Amino acid sequence: MSERYLLGIDLGTSGTKTVLFSQNGTALTSAAVEYPMSQPQNGWAEQAPEDWYNAAVVTIGKVLRQSGVDPEAIAALGISGQMHGLVMLDERGEVLRPSIIWCDQRTGKECEEITEIIGARRIIEITANPALTGFTAGKIRWVQKHEPEIYQKCRHILLPKDYLRYKLTGDFATEVSDASGMQLLDVPNRCWSDEVLDKLGIDKSYLGKVYESTEITGHINREAAAVTGLSEKTLMVGGAGDNAAAAVGTGVVADGRAFTTIGTSGVVFAHTDKLAIDPMGRVHTFCCAVPGAWHVMGVTQAAGLSLKWFRDTFCQAEIDAAASMDVDSYDLMNKEAALSPIGANRLFYLPYLMGERTPHLDPDCRGVFFGLSAMHKKRDLIRAVMEGVAYSLKDCLNVLGEMGVTPAQMLATGGGGRSEMWRQMLADTFGIPVCTTQSKEGPALGVAILAGVGAGLYPSVREACDTMIRVGRTQEPIAENQPAYAACYEQYRKLYPAMKDAFKRLAQ
Repeated sequence: MSERYLLGIDLGTSGTKTVLFSQNGTALTSAAVEYPMSQPQNGWAEQAPEDWYNAAVVTIGKVLRQSGVDPEAIAALGISGQMHGLVMLDERGEVLRPSIIWCDQRTGKECEEITEIIGARRIIEITANPALTGFTAGKIRWVQKHEPEIYQKCRHILLPKDYLRYKLTGDFATEVSDASGMQLLDVPNRCWSDEVLDKLGIDKSYLGKVYESTEITGHINREAAAVTGLSEKTLMVGGAGDNAAAAVGTGVVADGRAFTTIGTSGVVFAHTDKLAIDPMGRVHTFCCAVPGAWHVMGVTQAAGLSLKWFRDTFCQAEIDAAASMDVDSYDLMNKEAALSPIGANRLFYLPYLMGERTPHLDPDCRGVFFGLSAMHKKRDLIRAVMEGVAYSLKDCLNVLGEMGVTPAQMLATGGGGRSEMWRQMLADTFGIPVCTTQSKEGPALGVAILAGVGAGLYPSVREACDTMIRVGRTQEPIAENQPAYAACYEQYRKLYPAMKDAFKRLAQ
């Protein structure tokens, strides 16, 4: 059997997608299934773990039927997962309650308690991040306090993708990139922190064994083989959290490489072979999917969301015109923005519609148009929104630079990354080349690459990426544009400090 195949499963918030890849990284066929999210109270977010498993079973079966590939030719599979979710199982491996997922915000008080118990500086030293509401530790503490009868029955604590691993292989395991987002891992040493677990009263035996992302954690069991059509010989590797998987899927696996995502939120994510932790907690430091390496990640809360909000609120004409022309409404908005000069005729936009994460850590700041005058047209406002998002991502990049992480090239991903104008804006603002990858499978390709390494098809993640990833067009910084963007960025940086107190007063 010469030809070998790899399977990548991407367990997301809105649905699960399974993709079958050839050994050289070509996506052969894919299938996706959506599922709901419930919000029992304002700020809460939960999902049924059983929905993830059912979606995986359906999509794996569909991919196998569509491809006609012999299941025994599938060497290995990897799973990418939404991070930070809490899955609790009893002694029989049954789900005890719906999973509290990453975007749930109920644990503010619990995070304050964790900070007090462990110490603000100490929690960053151990877990490389401050106690955050999205992370798993706060969710565990919430269940301990508010649902003690559930916690008493708990024997296993898993992340979303690791629940799916358990259902497919019977193994209780996790890996370093996803475990980094639980606030229970000693991130510098890539193992569970006995100090944190002891102080929070969490039994270490409840947690799965920690692997590197490329290590084999098990193989498909008989029950899963029967319902999916997979072979029991197919190996399972550690896999990765969604951002770590996306990094591998875009080739961000060596120093000097980074990617920017403009999705609903914005991310600037860089690989580093040397551990780097921000003592102020403005960016995340996690173990990455490359064994022995880490990644640092800055987040801006409302990147693509800012342009979507503007489109939905002010651009009905563009939406209607795009529908009649059978084009994307954002393409028409890009054309309008291109008619406005750099600096949008001295108009600035602060993209703080949802508060801000990096670098301000301020839930109270809000969106602002600054410098608005009667001369401004809609095209100026569109351009100001796009520039404001670019400047907020530059803020993230600057924090990484303070930590000694300085990428030489940037990959652009997400919906906003498809905009040639936005990519050029990033290249001119960052002062480094910005490019895309030809594959749009991101996280699924990333975990398939990890599976290929685990199965011995490739000697290392970097060599696998060199073979399996093809880079698209590169946009170089335009020299004459850079001074204009630099001047605008300096003005942009002064606006938040000038308004910080006003934001606090507004919140009250």
